[in-house]
Amino acid sequence: MLIEGRTSRLHLRPLCIDDAEQIQAEFPRWEIVRFLLNRVPWPYPPDGALCFIRDHALPAMERNEAWHWTLRLTMAPEKIIGLISLTNEQHNHRGFWLAPEHQGQGLMTEACVWVNDYWFETLGMPVMQVGKASVNLASQRISEKHGMRRIGEKESMYVSGKLITEVWELTADEWRSWKRAHQNHDS
Repeated sequence: MLIEGRTSRLHLRPLCIDDAEQIQAEFPRWEIVRFLLNRVPWPYPPDGALCFIRDHALPAMERNEAWHWTLRLTMAPEKIIGLISLTNEQHNHRGFWLAPEHQGQGLMTEACVWVNDYWFETLGMPVMQVGKASVNLASQRISEKHGMRRIGEKESMYVSGKLITEVWELTADEWRSWKRAHQNHDS
């Protein structure tokens, strides 16, 4: 069973079917979806969140092929502000979105520290690779902050169209070194 996570400002709660209504209300915004792969339907259908959770996320979680958490502020745990996921999909081990009004505050960087630790320490994975649109500078900064390095690129179709995808990588040993160096510092 997927465990809950906590950081200084966030509660990471395992995704469940009851989250569909809030996600449906938060997610379908251009600022959120434009740099997501075009497997996200756009315009987002009225039952998009329910179908994603019921038909894709929960079955993958049951097969131990994916791990999804809703992001909630510790001070307001009833409200979903984003989602962070891990998958065993090649070159795409971690993905996330955050409501625009909560961006730029370091919240996703904080969530990624907890999720990276889950990937390497709980799941025992040797390497994390993440693909991201080359124009998604905020996402690149998160990867850079955690010691990831760019290892390649390819073209991909995003909700906003064809873009270059950069593939970033971090090994378990690199992650552990980063954690040692940052134990007493903010991420």
